[in-house]
Amino acid sequence: MPSNVVSIRLRLALWYGILSATALFLMAFFSYALFTRSQYVAQDQVLRLSARHVAAGVLGAGRSYILDTKPDSANIVLRLYNANERLVQATPGAEQVPPASPRATITAPAGPAYDSAAALVPALRANPVQSSRNAFGILMVKGERWRQYVLPLKKEDRLHGFVEALTPLGPLDRAVRDLRNLLFSLGAVSLIAVIGLGGSIAKRALAPVARLTSTAGDIAQSGDLSRRVGPVEHPDELGRLALTFNEMLGSLQASSQVQQRFLADASHELRAPLTIMQGNLELLRLHPDMDPQEKHEMLSDVEKETTRLARLVSDMLLLARRDAGVPFRAAPLDLSRIALEAFRNAQRLAGGQVVQATVAPGVRVCGDPDRLRQLILILLDNALKFTPAGRSVDLIVLEDQNHVLLVVQDEGAGIPAADQAHVFERFYRADPGRGRDPGGTGLGLPIAAWIVEQHGGRIELKSGEGQGTRVEVTLKRET
Repeated sequence: MPSNVVSIRLRLALWYGILSATALFLMAFFSYALFTRSQYVAQDQVLRLSARHVAAGVLGAGRSYILDTKPDSANIVLRLYNANERLVQATPGAEQVPPASPRATITAPAGPAYDSAAALVPALRANPVQSSRNAFGILMVKGERWRQYVLPLKKEDRLHGFVEALTPLGPLDRAVRDLRNLLFSLGAVSLIAVIGLGGSIAKRALAPVARLTSTAGDIAQSGDLSRRVGPVEHPDELGRLALTFNEMLGSLQASSQVQQRFLADASHELRAPLTIMQGNLELLRLHPDMDPQEKHEMLSDVEKETTRLARLVSDMLLLARRDAGVPFRAAPLDLSRIALEAFRNAQRLAGGQVVQATVAPGVRVCGDPDRLRQLILILLDNALKFTPAGRSVDLIVLEDQNHVLLVVQDEGAGIPAADQAHVFERFYRADPGRGRDPGGTGLGLPIAAWIVEQHGGRIELKSGEGQGTRVEVTLKRET
């Protein structure tokens, strides 16, 4: 080996150490940041909810029973001030925190209670919003931080006083500090262990390369040309082994990406219907004597979500076939007949819309009849969902010398220009104005685009807000 070539073993050990150090650092940082931020945000939410409960009682009934009893958590202190900032009432134990000026907190609110590192990552839950009507603050009591939340009591634009909620941050500050120290210690120990193990693993991994090198030396010495060693394309020990390994990884990566995308899509879209079904069934189990009408409505919701779930799974399995590259079966067929069948099915789906068809007779293409029928139904169903009753939805099938034009035109609300570039993406739904279909999956148009693509065609969408939507599919005519 040339003296200027760094050995593979050394490079593997160095890269393994660098990547492991990076991974350990990122894991420790994000673990710390996510935990820290979520805990402090949770504290703020508790304070905010506690203050709102007190405010609701005072403004509604003139007093709050919460102030008369010790809260469930001894770590929450609640105090009621009048409009002149005079302390009127407080929960037991409030004397440990000196009274503060609510107006001063509202005038100069404090930022988040967590440190700058935790601020670099998104929160696991939304931060409570501060405004001129409420504010968070930080108080120092005997060397310990206390989180403060102030909520003005206003009724008919008149200030009646302030509600103040406080909780000590000392236990949480100490827990966060201990976590930071623990992660740092574990990271350092793990890094040392990883580098040591990396060197050992690299040595073992390169043992086959040493055997290949020995074989190549035997060939050179013996001159036995019947023996073969793969070509060496790089000036290091891996040679052809590296290229083969990379090709294998490429194949495995492609397969893994298909599975990961399917699982990601499934986990994203299946969560909502499953949660609704689980919640309704749990209520039915806990309340067997529920009102029959309410029980009927809950079972109806479960049935709707089951139907939606079945449709979603079917659509996702179809897209999984697309990702796996499963081809269609293609044969000459009468597109006019298939279009009229889909049209009759769409008429049954109409909810007051006027469904019309203009289909030239004897239009023939080469393709899969089931998939083409599904394509037309998807386009018609999509048009019906977003077309008000009394408006029309038109299906048009025409042909010229070389091509077939399939058009679905509606008189619905149209699609905003900003959304039109994304309507063929999986799980994408346009703005809430077109979100009148709670059972939609966001997979219809992507499936339609795939079907057209598999038939060697082209699909285009033309729409404008308030002007309806026109989808044009161009297919090759069967001669």
